Amino acid sequence: METELDDEVVVVGGGVTGLTTAVVLAERGRRVRLWTRDPVERTTSVVAGGLWWPYRIEPVALAQAWALRSLDVYEDLAARPAETGVRMVEGVLGETRPEEVGAWASARLPGLRAARAEEYAGPGLWARLPLIDMSTHLPWLRERLVAAGGVVETRPVAGLAEADAPVVVNCTGLGARELVPDPAVRPVRGQLVVVENPGIRTWLVSADAGSGETTYFLPQPGRLLLGGTAEEDAWSTDPDPRIAEAIVRRCAELRPEIAGARVLGYLVGLRPARDAVRLERETLPDGRLLVHNYGHGGAGVTVAWGCAEEAAGLAIP
Repeated sequence: METELDDEVVVVGGGVTGLTTAVVLAERGRRVRLWTRDPVERTTSVVAGGLWWPYRIEPVALAQAWALRSLDVYEDLAARPAETGVRMVEGVLGETRPEEVGAWASARLPGLRAARAEEYAGPGLWARLPLIDMSTHLPWLRERLVAAGGVVETRPVAGLAEADAPVVVNCTGLGARELVPDPAVRPVRGQLVVVENPGIRTWLVSADAGSGETTYFLPQPGRLLLGGTAEEDAWSTDPDPRIAEAIVRRCAELRPEIAGARVLGYLVGLRPARDAVRLERETLPDGRLLVHNYGHGGAGVTVAWGCAEEAAGLAIP
């Protein structure tokens, strides 16, 4: 006979992965406590640009499946953008041709086409994708969790053994490096510049094959996000003025009106990179269940719902 204690789950980690996993568990009837070191508005996830597309995540085949499940959810949430922070927005994936996109995406995104010359000076893929405003989406996830009976506790965690529940779900991202411990998790530093939007309504991602740099701009409500960087094994969360200047310059080469946009601020986040996402369960020495859901690199938002549902399935045998 199952008691109230038996159905209790502690989810550790308050970013988009932890929040989404907690929501799925709570809506499946579990008594969920979410432990987060920082308020959700100050987690790494709030720095994410929020464009749906698998980026810096392995294994690719699984990531694509998780991404498609998340796409289903985001398309539904886009019907209420002001509430959920999710919109469907058109833009260009530079240096990508339609024939280079596998059936996994083309079957679900029928509007994919080659970018026209006036849209992008080079090979590019025009697409309509979810663009998530994390400053709205994360608090919305928290409220959805609370509405399902979940509890959010802001508290530091020195070790996963502190979680006093029959089932513990580890969604700590980069924190897993110390908490598991898992030295395979490492940071990939990303820096963004936030500017006033000079009237840009479409997003653009451009990859320079020569330098390896990725340049992008993403129109979010009330602002335009400019990026970006991918500095491996860099731990600093302080904005670098020289990098910020370079980001603005590269974006302005793509859209000249960005050069005169007023800078509103800077954002720095550390992507939790790993050679492969760890999504599995193990039995602790005391018999309790521990489920791992971390290592999503730069695609945490993209795969959040697919991974959350799989993690929930592991947590509820």
